[in-house]
Amino acid sequence: MGTVGAMVGRIAVTAVSPTVSCAQYPSRAVTGQTITVSATVFREGHDAVAADVVVRGPDGKAQPFLRMQPGTPGTDRWSAPVTFPDDPSAQGAWSFSIEAWSDPLGTWWHDAPLKVEAGVDVELMLQEGALLYERVVPSVPSARRPALRKIVKSLRDSKGDPLGRLQAALDPEVVALLSAHPLRELVTALPAQQVWVDRGRALYGAWYEFFPRSEGAAPDADGVLRSGTFATAAERLPAVAEMGFDVVYLPPIHPIGTVNRKGPNNTLTPTPDDVGSPWAIGSAEGGHDAVHPELGTIEDFDAFVARTAELGMEVALDLALQCAPDHPWATEHPEWFTTRLDGTIAYAENPPKKYQDIYPLNFDNDPEGLYAEILRVVRHWTSHGVRIFRVDNPHTKPLMFWERLIAEVKSTEPDVLFLAEAFTRPAMMHELAKIGFTQSYTYFTWRTGRTELEDYAVELAEASHYMRPNFFVNTPDILHASLQYGGPPVFKIRAALAALLSPTYGVYAGFELYEHVAVRPGSEEYLDSEKYQLRPRDWSTPEHTLAPYLTMLNRFRREHPALHRLDTLTIHDADSPDIMTWSKRLGDDVVLVVVNLDPHGAREATVTLDLPALGFDWDERFEVHDAVTGRTYEWGASNYVRLDPFDEPAHVFHVGPRTTSASTSTPTGATA
Repeated sequence: MGTVGAMVGRIAVTAVSPTVSCAQYPSRAVTGQTITVSATVFREGHDAVAADVVVRGPDGKAQPFLRMQPGTPGTDRWSAPVTFPDDPSAQGAWSFSIEAWSDPLGTWWHDAPLKVEAGVDVELMLQEGALLYERVVPSVPSARRPALRKIVKSLRDSKGDPLGRLQAALDPEVVALLSAHPLRELVTALPAQQVWVDRGRALYGAWYEFFPRSEGAAPDADGVLRSGTFATAAERLPAVAEMGFDVVYLPPIHPIGTVNRKGPNNTLTPTPDDVGSPWAIGSAEGGHDAVHPELGTIEDFDAFVARTAELGMEVALDLALQCAPDHPWATEHPEWFTTRLDGTIAYAENPPKKYQDIYPLNFDNDPEGLYAEILRVVRHWTSHGVRIFRVDNPHTKPLMFWERLIAEVKSTEPDVLFLAEAFTRPAMMHELAKIGFTQSYTYFTWRTGRTELEDYAVELAEASHYMRPNFFVNTPDILHASLQYGGPPVFKIRAALAALLSPTYGVYAGFELYEHVAVRPGSEEYLDSEKYQLRPRDWSTPEHTLAPYLTMLNRFRREHPALHRLDTLTIHDADSPDIMTWSKRLGDDVVLVVVNLDPHGAREATVTLDLPALGFDWDERFEVHDAVTGRTYEWGASNYVRLDPFDEPAHVFHVGPRTTSASTSTPTGATA
């Protein structure tokens, strides 16, 4: 007859957090971040228990024990903060283990006063205390041992006053000393839980996407618009840096196929002068490890990367694992594709969409050969200074491929980050995050109502120990209907939501110029999409640009660490369905945001705040300073607001000092 294996140790430890899929995958953190490690710890009977966290760094060496502290009485919940050094050397694989143990000193500290003061087993309790204190003497610093031995002697002196002997043993300094050098019995150690620690950009940053070929594009002598270059694109970088962006994301920069090339607005009838889609990668001029000749040389790309770094930003490069029909791989490695019954290679489809200019890869025919080549391509670009990859459609490739590739790259280059552009089913998006993707695109673009925005923000916050969202307000593929019909106010609204809800967000060029015309009603494709043609823009009209507003948001984000995290979020209530209110708090830094979600008209509401979540008592009042208008107001638990989207659709508050209690002050609201 079989037996059931033990699933619990001598001391029960359950519900460990953070953990991902029952510790199948590592949780995530960044350098300088503090996470809370918690668990439920208990045992039979009434004896005291305690627990420590044992943390090991990438070098495998154990850090000093971190004593866990009990939470709400009766919950048996224990926790300890774990802070990762704010240093590049801290990047990599960490682990933590919880060691729970029986605490005989804690048991005695609880029982002895009760019994001695009640006259129950007085001498027995004091003698048991003497034995415990005697056992712990060798563990304390040598300078403290004589005093401790004196207490042991006092506890054993049956002629002395029992209460006096007990009081000496329970002196707060003595208890603190022995708490730092405890007697740990019945130690129960859980298996180590993994934590992958990235650099800070993995969690926080503002992205700006633009096509290098459009920047500096100009007509030639025949009036034909010709591509810009890396050099002309670099002229745009100071303006991007001035707006406060951290990452410059470039769509594919490789040679573009000529076979089945698409024309303007995705037509199948291009002219010889049409430039094609950058995602149709590869031609006789090279593949994924080459740059398009019209953009320049690899040396020109290196100069672009260097200039970006000079301005305090970095380059993210598109990693799109697909090929044009004339990509070198199509002839050199036909086994890397899917061949149909008629002998043709299958092109990409997402019915009803067809991508005749793209061949998807097949990862099953020669998985080792294809893996080695893609790893070579990634290493090629990291050797040219690329530390971030925005991965196109990762959900159409095997999960095991990504898990292996990302792990191998980060084993030697832990600072390399991978963003998953996966607008797909939730299970796939979350699994991509679990297996190694640093960040993920999200459904934010399609969340416009208050309830769905609040629910989605909370959902992402609850998964923030492994999944890091990137809220793009628009992309070359996605011009949401709200942007098409909401006018300039909705651009402010969406920017405020993205920048202040998520630690990482992104903007595709043209957003700040209010580009909003779709190719046809009901479509999310831009008219004259930059995916298929050059689109130089006029950046010289400051009165018609959202750039100052984006600059303000990015500056505010940099000034407030609370916005660098997702798990600092609290949703507050308002009595209008169009007014959304939330706060973020990290230590003394508190940010409060109120947004009118309706771009078509002013909305009024009473905003009711969860004051303890902001660090205040329920009757306190405090100052709020609006980064948008520069105004300061006094707020409390209940506040009137009026937000007109044609003026300013959002309050972006830094919560300031206390003023007075509600009982002695006059309530004042805020209007805009």
